[in-house]
Amino acid sequence: MSASGNTALRFHTIVRTRPETRPHDRPYARTEPKIDPTRQPPEGRPAERRPDGTPIDPDRVEIGPTALAFAEWAERGITPPNLEAVRGYRLQRIVEQLQQRDYGAVLLFDPLNIRYATDTTNMQLWVAHNPSRACLVTASGYVVLWDFKGCEHLSRHLPRVNEVRTGAAFFYFMVGTREHEAANAFVDEVDDLLRQHAGSNRRLALDRIEPVGVHALEARGVQIESGGELMEHARAIKCADEINAMRCAVATTEIAIGAMHAALEPGIAEVELWSILHAENIKRGGEWIETRILSSGPRTNPWMQEAGPRELQAGDFLAFDTDLIGPYGMCADISRTWLVGDVAPTNEQRVLYQTALEHIVTNREMCKPGVSFRDLTFNGHPLPAEYVPQRYGVKFHGVGLCDEYPCISYPEDYKPGAFDFALEPGMCLCVEVYLGAVGGRHGVKLEDQIVITEDGFENLSTYPFEERLLA
Repeated sequence: MSASGNTALRFHTIVRTRPETRPHDRPYARTEPKIDPTRQPPEGRPAERRPDGTPIDPDRVEIGPTALAFAEWAERGITPPNLEAVRGYRLQRIVEQLQQRDYGAVLLFDPLNIRYATDTTNMQLWVAHNPSRACLVTASGYVVLWDFKGCEHLSRHLPRVNEVRTGAAFFYFMVGTREHEAANAFVDEVDDLLRQHAGSNRRLALDRIEPVGVHALEARGVQIESGGELMEHARAIKCADEINAMRCAVATTEIAIGAMHAALEPGIAEVELWSILHAENIKRGGEWIETRILSSGPRTNPWMQEAGPRELQAGDFLAFDTDLIGPYGMCADISRTWLVGDVAPTNEQRVLYQTALEHIVTNREMCKPGVSFRDLTFNGHPLPAEYVPQRYGVKFHGVGLCDEYPCISYPEDYKPGAFDFALEPGMCLCVEVYLGAVGGRHGVKLEDQIVITEDGFENLSTYPFEERLLA
């Protein structure tokens, strides 16, 4: 049986299309949804909406902020994003990148790229290592989403998704030794969509895929291009509503940091503190935490140690990196270091902390439109020699739905020609530092999150630094 025959129908089923594009001649098309999560109010009565434009309906399938989050943002004077504006802007950014590069389409398996393209979510961490979802965006703006089987309803409220299908999973856990059959059936659909919506353009950007999928695409004469590069550049410039979404996520994260700070005392375990950060984010509609980098005392040096059972002691440093994916899926990446207990800091602790703070404050002052990434690497505050061997992996990095382009290194790690670009308004960056001498007891991690404005930058993170260490 050929991969394009009945097997394709078994592995891949269209479960929804927009009314104007429904293929009624296909017997496996479901033309009417079973349920309508976007229920309309009675005629003549306007729909009640939340501050982000979503209907007030607790039975809707989409995730989002809680009433607590909206109240806290209002108290802080933060305007939530208009989600429909965000969705339209993001699709436009992808289409612009495709057209600039003369690509017919981009095929996405990375769940964060799928989130950017469609604003859909489904088991984000699970699908990150079980590639069961995919999305095709053509240069004409046609969007096809392949979701996990039985999950078509998760995207019914999103009119920019033209079709929802199933059958993007062709990794061994799901299909066993029939991976070639499943991959060929999926790629047959991609090939058909390219011919329908991209004409003779066979250039397809691709972010990640199982090897068998690459072979199947190449066998059909598809020229594979870098979808990772395309999507990083699409995601780099945020619109005003995306920045508002980031303000919301940062505010929620700083509230969570405050709850963690209030619980800071000798005797508490690192994992107990970390759990507070995670819980406070989740209960406000935040989504997950990318890492669990929180350590105390001698575990702050060297860096990157994850939260464990160690109980904090008076006089310790407690250092952490939030790496939270907050409300609206926006990343809030903030680092702070605190002194544990009602004790006076040592001179060594003060010098280490103040040097770290001077480093990020000096470096963020360089940030304004037109400054090259190379200048950000080689200018600014130089790390004292004793801290260079254990320097952090980046000096700056972009931020959006997660850590994003650009990755701006220290001079020792500079790769000529890798990022020959400059800052632009709408870019969001994290400026950070880790200071800890080889063999030292203490380490300090600090990080702020900023947005590039028309004439400089705005610091989105406002959580205060440790006054006792600045005296």
